Amino acid sequence: MDAIRANWQALQERISRAALAAGRDPAGIEVVAVTKTRTPQEVEAALGCGLRTFGENRVQEAAAKKVQVRLPARWHLIGHLQGNKAGKAVELFDLVESVDSLRLGAELDRRAGLVGHPLEILIQVNTSGAPQQSGAAPEQLPELAAQLASLPHLRLRGLMTIGALSPDEAAVRSCFARLRRLRDQLAGQLPQADWSLLSMGMSGDFEWAIAEGANLLRLGTALFGARPA
Repeated sequence: MDAIRANWQALQERISRAALAAGRDPAGIEVVAVTKTRTPQEVEAALGCGLRTFGENRVQEAAAKKVQVRLPARWHLIGHLQGNKAGKAVELFDLVESVDSLRLGAELDRRAGLVGHPLEILIQVNTSGAPQQSGAAPEQLPELAAQLASLPHLRLRGLMTIGALSPDEAAVRSCFARLRRLRDQLAGQLPQADWSLLSMGMSGDFEWAIAEGANLLRLGTALFGARPA
């Protein structure tokens, strides 16, 4: 667990340097600690370091893990969500980052209405065009955003994307820049929604994401170390 603390200190320094280089305040950037395959003990070690927001890819894993974590935390769903798991997702998560269709959004809205509290969401956008990546197509985004913003039990907070799976900085940064531009356009078209969050950047590319405006970073390996084989 000492390794998690050391990794977190190193990450804070890297985030601060990247933010300052981009003319940004490091305090405006939050880390979502990605806990896929990690133990409840690792989650609590991260909590002990001061992290407060955790991201899970799967509903089932989050359900098993969350009940074993004793300290309060915020939980984000960052993986693809099937509609038949929407009810459980509403129970488990404070924010779902991976909403990519009206059908899923409507089911989350219905389930949130049943439990009597609103659910925060981000719209996931496929900015790279890679067919294996989830997310709404950029050209579909204005209509989808307007539809999701009208649902009474959802609170739209911004956008999420995954950068191109490439070592080419320009290719990756173009994905992040595109998400920022899309967000800015939507803020003008739908000012009644909250467009404050840009979730982009993972362990291999988060400094490029910071340069393009990210304020939610989804970091797993850089914090917890390599996953067991």
